[in-house]
Amino acid sequence: MEEQGIFLVTRLPVRGQEQIVSAFYEQGQAVELSCQSTGAASGSLLGNIYVGKVKNILSNINAAFIEIADGTLCYYSLAENETPFFTSPKKNKKLVPGDELLVQVSREAVKTKAPTATSNLNFAGKYLVLTTGKKSLGISTKLDKAERQRLREIAEPFLTENFGIIIRTNAAGAGEKELREELVRLSALACRILENGKNQTCFSLVYREPPAYAAKIRNLPQNRLSRILTDDREIYRQLSAWLEENQPEDLDKLQFYEETAPSLNSFYGIAKALEDALKERVWLKSGGYLVIQPTEALTVIDINTGKYQGHKKKEDTFLKINKEAAAETARQLRLRNLSGIIIVDFIDMETAEAPKELMEYLAFQLRQDPVKTTLVDMTALGLVEITRQKRQKTLFEQVYSG
Repeated sequence: MEEQGIFLVTRLPVRGQEQIVSAFYEQGQAVELSCQSTGAASGSLLGNIYVGKVKNILSNINAAFIEIADGTLCYYSLAENETPFFTSPKKNKKLVPGDELLVQVSREAVKTKAPTATSNLNFAGKYLVLTTGKKSLGISTKLDKAERQRLREIAEPFLTENFGIIIRTNAAGAGEKELREELVRLSALACRILENGKNQTCFSLVYREPPAYAAKIRNLPQNRLSRILTDDREIYRQLSAWLEENQPEDLDKLQFYEETAPSLNSFYGIAKALEDALKERVWLKSGGYLVIQPTEALTVIDINTGKYQGHKKKEDTFLKINKEAAAETARQLRLRNLSGIIIVDFIDMETAEAPKELMEYLAFQLRQDPVKTTLVDMTALGLVEITRQKRQKTLFEQVYSG
């Protein structure tokens, strides 16, 4: 019987350069992959907090551009940032060029788009997110009604005028003690950063997010994570220190892979999973296949019957392939970190009941995704629209653009 969920971290040559590759496997199959360069200039800006400087204001789009470091400009929405954190006291809260303020990178640069920065600082834990934005209590909509009410009753007394609290899906089943301990830790971190930021020079990095593979552990569905495995001593030390400070209850899940043969990569097929996740075509067990084509504006996924050799009547055949493709589509969105608008062209079905059954099945599959994913609708032409929250680079961009 396959383990429920294993998180793997190793170093692999990718396109001739060493990269740190992390993978989350469920039931023996990769469902998430991530690559991080080991070069001196490597590392994502996502989640980092800087003392930024307002470069210019674009009133026509109600936005500003904030310089954070080395000439890096970030898009900053004025509508979404009504209370900037100025590093020096200022009577007029209106932003002007030259102002210095604390900002957090909330979205990585994507293709031709600059990174996005915000004054609504977030401090994420395993169960909670502390925010300087809305000073209210938010609870994951992925939790059922009874669990949402239980967590609301626990967390409401924690609210103060300083921070808002978002309860994550991972808080399911967590008790008051666990939530309170994490809240205390996050509050101390937030207060320290806000205070230190006032005394830092412009373009200073006030807070650095942990390495992507450590942050990934925090964001994984904890009820499905049984082991954390690496064959690299330095990564093992880093993860051990990070878990001890941030998620001590999960420290016993961390193990060092001792075997030299087969290697961690060979045993789990990490390099092969990465290679397959960069291909345009994905074969299904039935003989059908998906063609995944990202474009500038959206991602198109086309479903084909391929080599299917079933002998059932046509409508049953098409529904069977479509449901298999729906499950694979949901996996590929996570695996490749596809985001924004996704259009899926399933095989046409004639009866009214079959599309409804397919959409219900697809909705169930998409609910397994830790990233906010919405099944919008099926159009009159039979095209299915999905949206997935965009924060990080796709796997393709991680591999080919660093």
